Order: sequence, then structure tokens, then C-alpha cells
Amino acid sequence: MAASCGGGVLPSSSGQYHLQANTKAVASSVGGASGNSVLPICSKRGSENNSKKQSLLSQTFVPAVGPKFSRGLAKGNNNGATQEHRSLVSVRSEHAKVVCFGELLIDFVPTVGGLALADAPAFKKAPGGAPANVAVGIARLGGNSAFVGKVGDDEFGVMLVNVLKDNHVDTKGCVFDANARTALAFVTLRHDGEREFMFYRNPSADMLFEPHELDLTLLQEAAILHYGSISLITEPSRSTHMEAMRIAKEAGAVLSYDPNLRLPLWSSAEAAREGIRSIWNQADIIKVSDEEVKFLTGGDSTDDENNLKLFHPGCKLMLVTEGGEGCRYYTPKFRGTVDGLKVEVVDTTGAGDAFCAGILSQLGKDSSILENEDRLREALKFANACGAITVTERGAIPALPDMDTVLSFISEVPA
Repeated sequence: MAASCGGGVLPSSSGQYHLQANTKAVASSVGGASGNSVLPICSKRGSENNSKKQSLLSQTFVPAVGPKFSRGLAKGNNNGATQEHRSLVSVRSEHAKVVCFGELLIDFVPTVGGLALADAPAFKKAPGGAPANVAVGIARLGGNSAFVGKVGDDEFGVMLVNVLKDNHVDTKGCVFDANARTALAFVTLRHDGEREFMFYRNPSADMLFEPHELDLTLLQEAAILHYGSISLITEPSRSTHMEAMRIAKEAGAVLSYDPNLRLPLWSSAEAAREGIRSIWNQADIIKVSDEEVKFLTGGDSTDDENNLKLFHPGCKLMLVTEGGEGCRYYTPKFRGTVDGLKVEVVDTTGAGDAFCAGILSQLGKDSSILENEDRLREALKFANACGAITVTERGAIPALPDMDTVLSFISEVPA
């Protein structure tokens, strides 16, 4: 595997990865050629390498009932059939499909926190990429999710798509590129659990995703299309992003936008603001962090009037997340705050994605939540819990919770 990602990342016997001093070699190898030859859809590639999938009947996901989140265990008889509760498959059939568009990559996370990147003794690889994290998060919560994106035809790309499959995410919208590498990100963890990123994508396969490679049927099936802003940075991925939005919107989908600001990837701060705002008014649901509010408005994210500068006339729901403090919500009819749940922070990577997965999984069950403030608050408490659980472990996808974990957490941890 080391050869496929350039010689700068070496596996250890423990399955972790060590960074060599020559980081330029890694950047050069990861960049690959600029061509865009494409292999068939991912579901036809690498299936022989799939790890054994977890039994569906071992899951404990059940749909929400009214404003409460009920929990139940799938019980089996001697023949392995379920009793009393429906299987995960039947539960998912009742959920609207959430299609997540964007990047899928490898996060290399230091095994020791609080160190500069160059001082980290080793790195643990973890699947990541914000839209992919959300897709997995929704699936783990019993929802119906799909991912649309492009990865390299390399060991990391195959591994990442298999991770999605193993987590029951629909991958027929994935494409492999034979001439570009899967993106990598090295993530440094400060003592407070916050992250700093160093990306290797020069260009990576996701940047070369072209409009004609989109799975039109999948996009037309979406009840919700969720996306970020990273795919807006360069062409052709920007045009592909815009086309995916158009197709889904024309088919009746709700558009969900989490800007997921990664400033080092943009040519300048002003380019980032302009790019992020360029599709702002097309989104029905917007999730933005307190730091992103400050970046976009220059104002205080705790000031509702400042936040409402970002609330456009067509917006159905805008959410401002505030880390451990919880979130603020704004709709055409009401606004308010929902407190967070207190935990010991290990790694904040993926917390916002877990939050998005939490609220979108609830909207996938019942979109009328948007019209009922009490039920919206319950759904946001659930989403806050998803984010809180995720920060207690390293990595994004590995830390995303399932339904049973979230419900137990809510019942046991005080707000």
C-alpha cells in the first residue's frame, strides 16, 4: 500500500503509518497525472476485497415515533429471523434517500495529540471527507444514504469505497479515476482537540470529477442532496457540483449545505468567501459553524441578528453549531438554541458531520419536523448528541455512532 501513496507514508507492524521527512515526495506522488480516464462505477470494482459485513440483524436501529426517539433490540429466533422489531432493511425502506456529494479521502491522524505535525511519532489512517462522513453517519443511524464522488484507482480509493459499502451506504454514484490519486489529509490535534489540516491533492481524483460521470438516476431519487464547498474550488468538480444540484433540485430534492470551510485549499480568504456564498441562496437547509459565521460576516455568531444576515428568503432551516455549547436554529417561523451535551474531547474531527447526519437522518424520517418547533428541538438534541459522541474518539468515520449508542447517551449524559 505504501507504494500506491508515494513512499512518504510507511506502514508499521501495528497498522499505523509513519511519516517520512521527505513530504515533497508524498505530495508529488499523490498528485498523479492530470488525465481523467475513468473506470466503471465503484460497485463493480474491488468487491473481492470487501471485509465481512456486520449482520443486519445485529443492528438496533428503529424509526423515531412522534417527537420521541424510541429504542428497541432486534431479537432473533432459532432460525435467525427477527421478532418484535423490523430489520435494518425494512427500517431503511421507510426513510427518504439522502444523497451526499463531494470528497472522500484518507485522514492521517497523529497517535499522540497536542504535537505539531512534524513532531508526531506516527499516524493512524482513518476514512474521511465531510460528505462521505455524513453518508456513513446517516446509514449508521438506520437511514437511507448514498455517496456520489470520485476517488483514485488505488489501494486507498478501493478501501474507502469498501468502507462505505460495509456501512451500508449506496455507492453506485462513485467513480474511480485511473490517472489520479485519492486525496490525503494529515490532521494535527491540538491539546484542546481542535484540528489543523495539511492536504495532499495536486490534483486528487475528486477534483477531476466531471459532469458526464454523474449517476443521473441516483440524483433524481434523492429526497435530500447534501454537499459542502470543497468541490467548488476548482474545475471540473465545480461544474459537476452545480450540475448535481440542478438535477436533484429539478427532481424535487431538498438541498442541504454545510460549507465545511478549509481555508488552506482556497487561493485566498476572499476567494473562499466568494465561492462559499456563490451557491448560498440555493440551499434549503444550511448548517454553518460559529467560526464560519465569523468568517463570512465578520460579526458575532452569538448575535442572532448577525446570524440572520445569512438567512436567505428561500431557506427552510439554518443551523449555527457552537461546539460543546450546542446549536442555534432559525426557520421562517421560529428561532432558538439547543444546549450541547458535555463530554471529554479527544478529537473534534467529524463532529460537524455527525451533527449533520443526526439532523438529516431525522428529516429523512419526517420532514414535517421543520414545521413543529418542539419536534425540531428534539431532533437537534439528537444531532448534538451525535456530535458529542464523535469527539470522544479519534477520526471521523470510526467515531460515528449508531442509533442505540445515541439513545443511550442521551438518556445517561446530562445536558
